[in-house]
Amino acid sequence: MAHADFVHLRVHSAYSLSEGAIPVKKMVELCVTKKMPACAITDTNNLFGALEFAGTAAKDGVQPIIGCQLSISREKTGGGQGDPAGMGAGKAASHAAPEADPVVLLAQSDAGYRNLLKLISLAYLGEADAPEPPSDPQVPLSALEQHTEGLIALTGGAAGPVGRLLLDGQMDDARALLERLAAAYPGRLYVELMRHGLDEERRTEPLFLDLAYDLDLPIVATNECFFPDGAMHEAHDALICIAEGAYVSGSDRRRLSPDHGFKSATEMRALFADLPEAVDNTLVIAKRTAFLVESIAPILPPFDCGENRTEEDELRAQATAGLQARLDSQVLAPDMDAATREHTAEPYLRRLDYELK
Repeated sequence: MAHADFVHLRVHSAYSLSEGAIPVKKMVELCVTKKMPACAITDTNNLFGALEFAGTAAKDGVQPIIGCQLSISREKTGGGQGDPAGMGAGKAASHAAPEADPVVLLAQSDAGYRNLLKLISLAYLGEADAPEPPSDPQVPLSALEQHTEGLIALTGGAAGPVGRLLLDGQMDDARALLERLAAAYPGRLYVELMRHGLDEERRTEPLFLDLAYDLDLPIVATNECFFPDGAMHEAHDALICIAEGAYVSGSDRRRLSPDHGFKSATEMRALFADLPEAVDNTLVIAKRTAFLVESIAPILPPFDCGENRTEEDELRAQATAGLQARLDSQVLAPDMDAATREHTAEPYLRRLDYELK
């Protein structure tokens, strides 16, 4: 069976809480229906759906690509503008979380997956020397640079850190930040282009292309999917309003277009007919991320049981002592002789032994 010649690399499942509206099973169904050989799950600041998606997709013959849309904090100078050269280099003046911009990270290997786990944990817990966790999950660029092994990075489109600087007219800063990301992800950074019909995308695309060609960076076409198709746009718009406490009729609120659905390869090829290499690179990235995440047994913390005593020994000793205390207080009468006590306790002890095996 011929496969589609495009792969989605920017999909929000229902695990992008109060934001995504595509259940994992529906994601896989869409891939099968549209004959896509692979698909990436890139929920916002979490990997809640990673294992479910990996198992469901692999079972139906779709290559799962495990990723995340991660918020990168931006530092501000006194004038309030971004400072890409120093992003993450110092501490904010107050604990109030700075604004953040999204990038997309895709795991190529187990090392990359573990780096994703570290970065997401850091986004919620903050750095070791931080007085308390950030109010909104995000990581500084300096932390991102420390955990790059096994990861492919997409720049985040017009809403990403480079795109935001371009929209602000800070061309030199945008170039410096892109160079910094390219150094952190050598051969693994892609300049992300989107065409949802938004003004900021039209304004930044020629600037992105100039930078990409000038710095010899590959481009990639994505469609940020939040719902299965355009028919779900109105319902999804209401979901966003509920999440943000806004009115549907409000003008100053977040809005998405009907183009944020799960487009087919034919639609994406037509949309980027003038930049076929951007679509081709989705297939290249899919080949570079042929990694299947698998569940592992629970990793419990070690327990100090003393010298020459295992955790199993400690469990049995405490369980036996606890059972004996309950037998003495609730089952065994003071006037019972030793034989009666032993006979009465025997089924309880036998059951304990069964439970501990």
